[in-house]
Amino acid sequence: LQTALKKTPAGPVSVQRMLIAFAKRYSPASGTPQKYDPTFKGPIYDRGCTDIICCVLLMVAVVGYVAVGVVAWSQGDPRKVIYPTDSRGQFCGQKGTPNEKKPFLFYFNIMKCASPSVLLEFQCPTTQICVEKCPDRYLTYLQASAQNEEYYKQFCVPGFKSLKKSPPEVLRDGDCPAMITPSKPLARRCLPAINAKKGVIMVGNQTIFDDGRGQQRNVTDLVDGAKQANVVLEARQVAMKIFEDYTVSWYWIILGLVISMVVSLIFIVLLRFLAGIMVWVMIVLVILVLGYGIFHCYMEYAALKGQAGSDVSLKDLGFQTDFRVYLHLRQTWLAFMIILCITEVVIILLLIFLRKRILIAIALIKEASRAIGHIMTSLLFPLCTFFLVCLCIAYWASTAVFLSTSNEAIYKVFNETHCDYSGTRCNPETFNTSSIAKECPDARCLFAFYGGETAYHKYLIVFQIYNVFMFFWLANFVIALGQVTLAGAFASYYWAFKKPDDMPAFPLFSSFGRALRYHTGSLAFGSLILAIVQIIRVLLEYLDHRLKAAENKFAKFLLTCLKCCFWCLEKFIKFLNRNAYIMIAIYGTNFCTSARNAFFLLMRNIIRVAVLDKVTDFLLFLGKLLIVGSVGILAFFFFTQRIRLIQDSTPSLNYYWVPILTVVVGSYLIAHGFFSVYAMCVDTLFLCFLEDLERNDGSAEKPYFMSSNLKKLLKKTNKRQPEA
Repeated sequence: LQTALKKTPAGPVSVQRMLIAFAKRYSPASGTPQKYDPTFKGPIYDRGCTDIICCVLLMVAVVGYVAVGVVAWSQGDPRKVIYPTDSRGQFCGQKGTPNEKKPFLFYFNIMKCASPSVLLEFQCPTTQICVEKCPDRYLTYLQASAQNEEYYKQFCVPGFKSLKKSPPEVLRDGDCPAMITPSKPLARRCLPAINAKKGVIMVGNQTIFDDGRGQQRNVTDLVDGAKQANVVLEARQVAMKIFEDYTVSWYWIILGLVISMVVSLIFIVLLRFLAGIMVWVMIVLVILVLGYGIFHCYMEYAALKGQAGSDVSLKDLGFQTDFRVYLHLRQTWLAFMIILCITEVVIILLLIFLRKRILIAIALIKEASRAIGHIMTSLLFPLCTFFLVCLCIAYWASTAVFLSTSNEAIYKVFNETHCDYSGTRCNPETFNTSSIAKECPDARCLFAFYGGETAYHKYLIVFQIYNVFMFFWLANFVIALGQVTLAGAFASYYWAFKKPDDMPAFPLFSSFGRALRYHTGSLAFGSLILAIVQIIRVLLEYLDHRLKAAENKFAKFLLTCLKCCFWCLEKFIKFLNRNAYIMIAIYGTNFCTSARNAFFLLMRNIIRVAVLDKVTDFLLFLGKLLIVGSVGILAFFFFTQRIRLIQDSTPSLNYYWVPILTVVVGSYLIAHGFFSVYAMCVDTLFLCFLEDLERNDGSAEKPYFMSSNLKKLLKKTNKRQPEA
């Protein structure tokens, strides 16, 4: 630097140029600060198309996605999911079929339905037949051959006659199940009526498994799977109770969600006019809500003192399907109280140490409120994004169902002696009159599996993966389109020297048109990178599920590390994409250039990013927490019958946490939808604010574009220029 000063002519301009050159040469890691451009007045209108190759790739992928959907819709049959089908592919209880009077589906071996492949194929790898009613007693085939043979035959394959075969041959050929157990119909499917009594698993009144304290083992074929069957039944009972709770409380849930929407809208409108006051009121109310939560938990904790069973630990109690049991334990309320106390202390400490930064963050929120006030249509734009995302979800779900139900029942020739046709496909309806039956008398045409041997069926799993990948890509593209549109509209507000006179007439629609016309490829590029990472995470979760039973600890450790790394990578890419989209909306550059410029701009202002921007996000999160907490407390008092709006208006529930949790989650999603506009506005204004500080110095030639409040907080002024 000293050598450069000796060789450079004196003068402030020369020294400034020399320092800039020095910074370029020796500080490449943080990029080059933006220079003053007298022609720059906000989002550039004279721009060209970016990342055209990615745009073409997206169009080709969408055409392929439509083709996959058309093929799936032509091959699949979603009735296989809604209505049960037997092993011959015939629907149970459908008019005009042989099973018209048999509405229920009976499984020969229900334990085989616990395989994870059932979730992908929607088929259970065991013989299934349609029956008039589910079995109501426990009976083995050996017992039935001596008594109750006619009753047992209705659960064998159609056309079965036991006179020609011995019991071992019947069980070997799979003509009848080894046993039947008392079952109850659920969604037209016969499921075992299993219950647990003092550690003993029962089917009806018949003991089938003792957990070690007894020796009852009357049903030897179900001993290995008895525990699993009990878990399945418990889950089924919980699911039915939850469904019942939804049926009696759905209108109150909708009312709670409407209340949260109204509260969120009122909160946003109040922020427009009373941003500073609202932020401080919000902070105080969050502290008070958490304080009341701590007080309520303490009162419940103290009220349970001395009551029988209240001192049982959570570890000793174990998992219970009736979650209300946990509310009768002192340890539960103590855990809630500790969690709320830690949250309260962390929030108070953050407020104390970040009180100066909070003032600047409040100024940013005020500026965002003014921007949203001038662009009120931005509050409705998330509804458009939500609608497009719902379309993506609907197309993905329908395509997945059609793909999963496009398998067909495959029948193959099975025989005991040598036969040239062994293993070949056959038709059970015409098999007895075919030449194969004549050449191989002992051969039989039996159900083999659900699938197909065509090229379509062989690559069915590839189509499923492609369906998931395209869902991620299109959903991320829709979200990116919304972010670019909002960023362009809010940037036009910031870079208007005289607000709102210098703003375009319809900033939101202008930004939306620019994004679609010029930057479809850039949005496709950013969403493609994110979709690739997300599909890798899905595959890792699938591998983790497959390796749960494995004993290789190194493989589990490696898989856990990979899942953690890709989770962090997804979060970083989302952060980088969001800021890259803002730069695209302002400058119209391609994705890579925008991502690089945004990253370097944030790195040059890392302190402001780490403190100011995150403090603003923290304040907006408190707003969401206030709305969710208020609506959640109201729902808690209502569904627990602490308050009643109308006499006998509170529904009778199995689990009152079901509607409460639904209202809380729905309220958060609604509040997040409204606050996402604010968050995007704040992020856009923050990047524009950093650009403003680098481009301009407050002189008459290079005035600041920031508001007067921000200039006062930062002690910046525009010389010989009226305040914007």
